[in-house]
Amino acid sequence: MNGTLYSIIILVVFFAMMYFMTIRPQKKYEEEKKKMIAALKIGDSIKTSSGFYGIVLGIENDVVIVEFGNDRHCRIPMDINAIEEVDKAEEEEA
Repeated sequence: MNGTLYSIIILVVFFAMMYFMTIRPQKKYEEEKKKMIAALKIGDSIKTSSGFYGIVLGIENDVVIVEFGNDRHCRIPMDINAIEEVDKAEEEEA
């Protein structure tokens, strides 16, 4: 009886550790990313999942038009889920 109870306790502790170390942080990251993408606006600076930096020129459903490069002549449509970081455009004060 003690051996099976001990085994059950070990399994419960193991699954609790797995939840708090892997599943919970992933869900928190996904919620933050959804909020970030919902607040995305034209003119925001972004960083893509591949490491490119650009400026948002347009947003249509799940496609974002992003302008890359120093001379700003490279415009690429990309999936909105490829955005990893957003720096908000500075609002002009009236």
